[in-house]
Amino acid sequence: MPAAAAAATTPDLNGVWQAMTPAYWDLEPHAARQGATEILGAIGAVPPHKGIIDGGTIPYLPEALARRDANFAMRRTEDPEAKCFRPGVPRATYMPYPFQIFQTDEEIFIAYQYAMATRSIAMTDHMDAPFDSWMGWSNGHWEDNTLVVEVSGLNGQTWLDRAGNFTSANARITERYTPIDADHLVYEATIDDPDTFSRPWTLSLPLYRHIQDEPEFLEFKCVEFAEELMYGHLTKPSDTDNGVNDANGDSTND
Repeated sequence: MPAAAAAATTPDLNGVWQAMTPAYWDLEPHAARQGATEILGAIGAVPPHKGIIDGGTIPYLPEALARRDANFAMRRTEDPEAKCFRPGVPRATYMPYPFQIFQTDEEIFIAYQYAMATRSIAMTDHMDAPFDSWMGWSNGHWEDNTLVVEVSGLNGQTWLDRAGNFTSANARITERYTPIDADHLVYEATIDDPDTFSRPWTLSLPLYRHIQDEPEFLEFKCVEFAEELMYGHLTKPSDTDNGVNDANGDSTND
């Protein structure tokens, strides 16, 4: 009977969810600023935001802060998002794209639109991460009506936002998904990474369920959009680059 009663009160998280925050640009408070490239003008500008970090500032160790600043300077080409790599946890949750939760008693599966990333959360038969990966290894359990997920086994190559904030491969992340009504969750992620931060810290934000009839999201296969950035230097030179005559018969190497 106790088990049946507990099962009856377990929240139903099935559905398509999405964050609505500009924090994916920068988790910390920031003013409006130029984006990673000036070519797009105001279209690519970063909007201002109060941030989603408890306490306002990420508590970096000095060397890690220097690396974050270097990441920021190289963000146009080095951000894993620009290369269509899997976004990692917790970044996948607050990117400007929807994700879908499929819930059973034994497992919770999450499919993210960006780069078609996926992850499985084991609700039974918990085990340590067998290997490192972009999305890590997730073990979950319920605390009252909150889904608590322990994430480890991250590969240390992901960023937390477009500003270059990051974690190491030794990071351990505790996520908490708490319903506040039928269509809203509070999402929290506490990041414990002594290689990078002086103490654990937490980010939090609301998530919204898509309520239209039969909500779904379409595939976002972004590999083709990253090919020029990643492999453009391997492209064979064009005929004009080799001094071949142009359409008027004039040499291009005069």
